[in-house]
Amino acid sequence: MKNLKTLTLGILALSFYSFTTMIDKKVDTEQSTVKWVGKKVTGQHEGTIKLESGSLQFDGKTLTGGNFVIDMTSITVTDLEGKGKANLEGHLKSDDFFGVEKHNKATFTVTKVNKLDDKNHDISGNLIIKGITKPINFTMAVEDNSATAKVIVDRSKFDVRYGSPSFFNDLKDKAIYDDFELFVTLSF
Repeated sequence: MKNLKTLTLGILALSFYSFTTMIDKKVDTEQSTVKWVGKKVTGQHEGTIKLESGSLQFDGKTLTGGNFVIDMTSITVTDLEGKGKANLEGHLKSDDFFGVEKHNKATFTVTKVNKLDDKNHDISGNLIIKGITKPINFTMAVEDNSATAKVIVDRSKFDVRYGSPSFFNDLKDKAIYDDFELFVTLSF
C-alpha cells in the first residue's frame, strides 16, 4: 500500500512537471521587426511591415510552436522618399499586389519544428496571404529572448500577379521576381 502511494505521488509529480514546462512567450511587437526585400530585373525595393501579434511556444527551452498575425496595412517602403514612396506603398496595398482593403491581415502558424542544434530550428508552417493558405519552411535561430529568420515567400502562390513572369510573358525588364524575402527579428 505504501509503495502504491509512493508510485501515485511520483506519477502525479511527473505529470505536474511535464505540464508546467510548457511556456507561451508573447512577442514584443514594438521591439520586433520584419523587413522585406522585393527584387525586379532592374533593381530592388525594401521596407518594413508590422506584426500585430505573435507568440512562440516552448517546452522548457525547446521551441515547439508559434503563431503570428501580420498587419498588411502597415506595409512601408524605406528605400524611397516623397511621391515615389507614396506611390509604391499604395501600389503594394492595392489589388495588384496584396489587396489590403479586403485582406488586411496575414497569418503564420507553425505546424512542425525540428531542432537542428542548440539555437537553430527548421520551421514548417502555414502562411495565409489574401485568404490563400500555403506551406512554407525556413530556419529560425533562437537565443535567450530573441529569434531571427530569413523567410523566402513565393508571391505567385498567393495570387500576387502584378509583373510576375509566372503569369505574364514578354515582361522583359519590367519583370518582378516572384520570391520576396522577409528578415524577421523577434523579441519576447
